[in-house]
Amino acid sequence: MITRILIADDSQIVRGIIRSFLERKPNIEICGETADGRQTIDAALILQPDVLILDVLMPEFNGIEVASILKKSLPNTKTILFTVYGDFIKSLALAAGANVIVSKSDGLSPLLLALESLLN
Repeated sequence: MITRILIADDSQIVRGIIRSFLERKPNIEICGETADGRQTIDAALILQPDVLILDVLMPEFNGIEVASILKKSLPNTKTILFTVYGDFIKSLALAAGANVIVSKSDGLSPLLLALESLLN
């Protein structure tokens, strides 16, 4: 079964790194990339990804706002916040509907582990 992922980060470099890392994994399809909260909401409603990887600091709407909005419209989409803030925003992010928070400073391996955990 293919897992469709939407990557949302205001940094094109970060999106590219996540994309190239995840595309090497079997059964993963990157269905889209967005650079701000508004684009993310619009794209997610159209693409209906299985997993949304969100940065917290983005223009238009931040990742926590996006998670909250999309949790109501796409309750089956799993959300990973991939952020530099990590534990500082954990309770707020979980209350907004994020499933997992992964610190960018920990690298991509914990992101992959979080993804695998959500899918099992």
